Amino acid sequence: MNATDFVALLPLLILAATPVVIMLMIAVRRHHGLTVWTSVVGLAAAFVSLWPAAAVTPRQVTPLLIIDRFGLFFIGLMALATIAVVVLAYGYFKKQEINREELYILLLTALLGSAVLVTSNHFVSFLLGLEILSVSLYALASYTRTRNISLEAGLKYLILAAASAAFLLFGMALIYAELGTMEFSQIAVMQRSGLHFNGPLVVVGLTLMVTGIGFKLALVPFHMWTADVYEGAPAPVTAFIATVSKGAMFALLLRYFYETGYQSFASVFLVLGIIAIASMFVGNLLALLQNNVKRILAYSSIAHLGYLMVAFLAGGSRAAVAVSFYLVAYFVTTIGAFGVLTVLSEGHRDADSLEDYRGLFWRRPFLAGIFTLMLLSLAGIPLTAGFVGKFFIVAAGASASVWGLVFTLIITSVIGLYYYLRVVVALYSPASSEPAPLVRIAASGSYVLVALTVLLIWLGTFPSFVLNIIRLATASLI
Repeated sequence: MNATDFVALLPLLILAATPVVIMLMIAVRRHHGLTVWTSVVGLAAAFVSLWPAAAVTPRQVTPLLIIDRFGLFFIGLMALATIAVVVLAYGYFKKQEINREELYILLLTALLGSAVLVTSNHFVSFLLGLEILSVSLYALASYTRTRNISLEAGLKYLILAAASAAFLLFGMALIYAELGTMEFSQIAVMQRSGLHFNGPLVVVGLTLMVTGIGFKLALVPFHMWTADVYEGAPAPVTAFIATVSKGAMFALLLRYFYETGYQSFASVFLVLGIIAIASMFVGNLLALLQNNVKRILAYSSIAHLGYLMVAFLAGGSRAAVAVSFYLVAYFVTTIGAFGVLTVLSEGHRDADSLEDYRGLFWRRPFLAGIFTLMLLSLAGIPLTAGFVGKFFIVAAGASASVWGLVFTLIITSVIGLYYYLRVVVALYSPASSEPAPLVRIAASGSYVLVALTVLLIWLGTFPSFVLNIIRLATASLI
């Protein structure tokens, strides 16, 4: 590896080194606060290293990885999201009577897997990144093992994720058997030449890969794990699963399908269009039936991934910008919503019942106001990041004349407004019984929530700065 390759890989190398440093620190002496600070410093260093890496992009580092502005953009987004999750986890796990330091090793390892995913240009790196991410998530989901519901969440995720990985691997094998290559760029060359591109093994392999990817994104009908895992996992971990793991997989989906040209095939478009419509309807309709806030947000996330599929299927540079901006808005909003849930949670349980939020405004007006803004952004109300993101999704769909998907998005967004407002109404209603004692909120969690709220409003009113960055990043993809 020469010096240029080293600079290009610097963000990934820092993400790989930081959990090793933390592991050695733990072997000497356990200290929760020092572990958190080391994690944040490592993540900040990885984020800063994106600038020297960007100076040498695009850079093909072995056939496995392509370091370009698109991959670096998502590494930066996921690193910032992980910093927020780590800081929120500090206050949350201070209340837990368990060993806490290993959690940060798992979070950083999961982020490393996500970074490998978004820079993958080969089936081998695709699978390696996915498994590094997945194995970390199995342990993270069941980290509070003293709760039966947490162990159940981890076990369900383990079994279903292993099954989906088998589908994905078999699909890759079939495509390789037909085309003789596992590199995305070589598959793209074959697509342009038409060589073996419509072979039966390719069609079956692609179907199996869509199954595996659909599971990771929790798209219908591969969504059955989502609500149970969201409910059982610790609140900060749920925020990580909902954002970083899904964002990494969607970035990989963009790179693979856009580079190889599979997205433009009529049969692929039809199948993914049906999945998108089903996700928008099923996610929103099932959320209407929930009284658990985590489960509401779980089904809401299914619907939001359906919205993202609208722009993905629209194709073109406008679609790539729309998807990337929507993911930024989704990260900010979802981490903010789970952040409120995190700071309100006690040591023995998460504050995930709708009754926990009834009358919250009269006890904690600061948190009620932040949660309201996050929910309104998820609903796509103007002056929030969610509204601007949804506007770009609709614009991308309209420009490609995928009117069926666009109208489905609009109709299901109206349905979704009901359950978001249901939570908002509970926030400002009088408490139905004697209010529970106020939970002490860590100052670090409050700082994160304030920062996310500022970002939410800024993205909703002045999105041009972020949009310019996204246009530069996605230019290397299209």
